[in-house]
Amino acid sequence: MHNLHHDPSRQSPDLQSPDLQSPDLQSPDSLNQALQNSPPDIDKRALRRFLRRQRQALSKREQRDAAKRLCHRLQTLPEITRARRLSLYLPVNGEIDPTPLLPWLRKRGVAIYLPVLCPFSANRLWFVAYHPNTPMVKNRFGIWEPDSRFSAQRRNRLPAWALDTLIVPLVGFDNQANRMGMGGGFYDRSLAFMRRPGPSPTLIGVAHACQRVAALPVEPWDVPLKVVVSDQDCVRRQ
Repeated sequence: MHNLHHDPSRQSPDLQSPDLQSPDLQSPDSLNQALQNSPPDIDKRALRRFLRRQRQALSKREQRDAAKRLCHRLQTLPEITRARRLSLYLPVNGEIDPTPLLPWLRKRGVAIYLPVLCPFSANRLWFVAYHPNTPMVKNRFGIWEPDSRFSAQRRNRLPAWALDTLIVPLVGFDNQANRMGMGGGFYDRSLAFMRRPGPSPTLIGVAHACQRVAALPVEPWDVPLKVVVSDQDCVRRQ
């Protein structure tokens, strides 16, 4: 049985290229003003840098308390209570921690999956079963995931369209439940099928409340979330 001690505040390589130099953003107001006055590419890089600093500044106790509040909110969502097959993530780099939800999910008999870097396709994800005895390794970004031998067995994987719900991390979110990710496009590529007719899971973004801004730039390839849940509130797409 593996024994993982997740520290959501620890540093890990980001799933993106290094930031450009960005304005000195000290508050959401200065951030929004800078976004209005800067070229689009620098906007996004400045925004990611600012929001990562926000979540990384939280103490371990603040992280733990936020995770408890988040998971309490998640337990009230019909998209969670109805799910029989659900994917979540193991946190790094200050991401809010959804793993306190695991005992509750397992008690309800929910099949749990983790995103795993696909070895055969760049910037795409597999979704692999996660049990207490699943063999785990760190991937090239320092994130724990089921090891390659376990993940390669087809019976341990589920196509994304067959999941009921995905709980996904994010760097930032806005008042319309738009998501800003780390910039690698892993989820957008893996879930691109959701822009076409057919079965698809419900996407729930989770974050610290300090990662919220008024409005985010939206790209045509962004896969929309249904709701974003933070440690303080829920924002549903209208």
